[in-house]
Amino acid sequence: MERQEALTIVKKQLTEHRYQHTIGVMETAIKLAEQYGADVKKAELAAIFHDYAKYRPKEEMKQIILEQNMPSDLLAYNAELWHAPVGAYLVKTEVGIEDEDILNAIRYHTSGRANMTLLEKIIYLADYIEPGRIFPGVEEVRDLAKHDLNRALMKAVQNTIQFLLKKDQPVYPDTIHTYNSLIMEIKGESQE
Repeated sequence: MERQEALTIVKKQLTEHRYQHTIGVMETAIKLAEQYGADVKKAELAAIFHDYAKYRPKEEMKQIILEQNMPSDLLAYNAELWHAPVGAYLVKTEVGIEDEDILNAIRYHTSGRANMTLLEKIIYLADYIEPGRIFPGVEEVRDLAKHDLNRALMKAVQNTIQFLLKKDQPVYPDTIHTYNSLIMEIKGESQE
């Protein structure tokens, strides 16, 4: 699928503000993919469709989670997490993208998971650091992303966990698994 066709499809699903965010994520994902040796076309498509389900009604997302036997513990956590796995399902069923690398990058762009693939890391990070994002800590992550993908991702996950803790919000287990997995990966890299 070509970029313009993908953007046309996704624009119908998003607010103008979220569409501009999506453009930023796409551009950032392409740069990161080029820098770190990921498939640029897959990064582009995953970035374009990462928020495809963002504005679906919560009841619709809840039904899809239940009907598709997605992890039911999702429903016990913030509904902000739902659009990622639901989005992967809808991108496959409504848009016809069947590439599991792309679908997994969409599926895990909010929670992360243990042993993320390079493409999954790039989409998670691109969503976090795209130029329109302005919040405490984002500049440090942007700087890290210029030379160390894993350390940038780990800092982003740390920031997310700290943000949730400060708000007395529960942290989804996959996010903790992401953090633990990255620590092990980084320690493994530094021992070589």
